[in-house]
Amino acid sequence: MSGLKPASWSYAEEFVPEPEVVEAARRRGAELGAASPVGTGAGAVLRLLAASVRAKHVLEVGTGAGTSGLWLLSGMPDDGILTTIDVSAEHQRLARQAYAEAGYPHQRTRVITGAAAEVLPRMADGGYDMVHVDADKDTYPTYVGHAVRLLRSGGVLVVDNMLWHDKVADPASRDATTTTLRDLGKTLRDHDDLVTALLPVSDGVLVAVRR
Repeated sequence: MSGLKPASWSYAEEFVPEPEVVEAARRRGAELGAASPVGTGAGAVLRLLAASVRAKHVLEVGTGAGTSGLWLLSGMPDDGILTTIDVSAEHQRLARQAYAEAGYPHQRTRVITGAAAEVLPRMADGGYDMVHVDADKDTYPTYVGHAVRLLRSGGVLVVDNMLWHDKVADPASRDATTTTLRDLGKTLRDHDDLVTALLPVSDGVLVAVRR
C-alpha cells in the first residue's frame, strides 16, 4: 500500500484553519510550558465528533491551556457543558481565560482541579456523550478504563498522542511510555464493547464508539 506523501499529510493537517482564539491559547500555553496542546488536525476531529453526536455532556482529562476545550466547545450544542480535569491550577487559569475570550459563558464549563485518577472514580457510569483523554501518558490505561465506563451507549472516546512521535509504529521503540500506548491501542481495538479506529492526524488520534 502506497503511503501518503508528506505534502498531503501537511495539507490534511492544516485543512481546517486554527481559529485565532485557539492559536492565542496555544501560544500562552507554550509560554507557560504547559502540556503540549492537540494539533490542528486533532482539534478539527474533536470538533467534528462533538458535533456528530451533538455531545451535550463532554468530559476532558487534561485541560492544558484550553486549546482542546475550545475545539470541543465549538462542536457542542449551545447548551452543552464541558467538564475538564487537570492537576494544574495554573493550566486551568489559562483555560478559563481562553474560554472567556472565545465568548463562552462560565456555565458552559466545569473545571475540576485535581488528579484525574482520584476524580474519575467518583463520576457516574454512562453520564457522558464524549470523553477526551490527553494527559499523563503512563496513566492512560487508568484514565481510559474509567472513560469507557463513563460513556453512554453510542458515546465517543477520543485518545490523543496514540502514535507518540511515530514511536508506536516502530517495533524497535520499546520504552515504557511507547509500550504502554501501543498495548493500550491494541486493547481498545479488541474491546468487545467498542468500535475503534486509529486516525493518523497530528500525533495520532484513537477514536472509539461504545456499543
